Amino acid sequence: MTSPQQSSQEPMDTGQPHPNHDRGLQFDLSTLLSRRRTLGVLFGASTAAALAACTPSTGGGGATPSGTTSATATATESTTAVASPTASATSTVTRAFAECGVEIPEETLGPYPGDGSNGPNVLETSGVVRRDIRSSFGTSTTKAEGVPLTVTLTLLDNANGCSPLAGAAVYAWHCDQNGKYSLYDSGLENENYLRGVQEADANGQLTFSTIYPGAYNGRWPHIHFEVFESMSNTTAAGQVLTVSQIALTEAACKAVYATAGYESSARNFPNTTLTSDNVFGDDGGIYQLATMSGSVAGGYTAALNVTV
Repeated sequence: MTSPQQSSQEPMDTGQPHPNHDRGLQFDLSTLLSRRRTLGVLFGASTAAALAACTPSTGGGGATPSGTTSATATATESTTAVASPTASATSTVTRAFAECGVEIPEETLGPYPGDGSNGPNVLETSGVVRRDIRSSFGTSTTKAEGVPLTVTLTLLDNANGCSPLAGAAVYAWHCDQNGKYSLYDSGLENENYLRGVQEADANGQLTFSTIYPGAYNGRWPHIHFEVFESMSNTTAAGQVLTVSQIALTEAACKAVYATAGYESSARNFPNTTLTSDNVFGDDGGIYQLATMSGSVAGGYTAALNVTV
């Protein structure tokens, strides 16, 4: 990926891979280096170190925002923490402290980041800082349809004893229920839905309200995200702390893709497994697989601990 990605017609019904789907870290290395990695923040570590990651929380999938972010503890969740979160810390945060110690794997941005590294830059558009990313903002208000999904990330600073990475910012983006990306795919060039930025609270936690992504050939269902040093650095070169992806669970995918609106995803999903995926396949996505709960009727929640 060395030049801006051209818009393309989605080939879902032909059974062909999404044009220029994520091809791995090496594919977009040159673009990343040219804009955001000049300081060597992300690529100075060895490949082995990049594969280390924080084990997802067990029980974090039920995180429900309150104020900025919070979650309801269950009787089975651990309450022992290695470090001391603030008084408003949730069970998800508590478990994150106990399980912290290794960093989230570094992954490709993919060909549709919309962060200025490959064509359009939504990060410079007023309105991108928002929790609910289902609708476009600015010149359009088109809303992406699909099964509701709440995504909660808990950011931890590995270099400082796994303390909460308060004040860091996350830019998240993903495809719609048909496997298409706003800003890039044919007919969606003027849409920017399913993209947004949130700031981590005192517990290092943030939440997005979105829809369940679709499946396209060549990739396991996933959500992209970049972690920035702070909100003020979301458009500055050299301030990205990590780039990674969230893998969604097989059970949730099967349930969602059996519903109306996800017909192309139902056809495409069986064609790629976690182990054959070119991003998660090296370890089966074990360190990026979200903890999930919910239902099609009530919506799903996904939680992931992100140690940087």
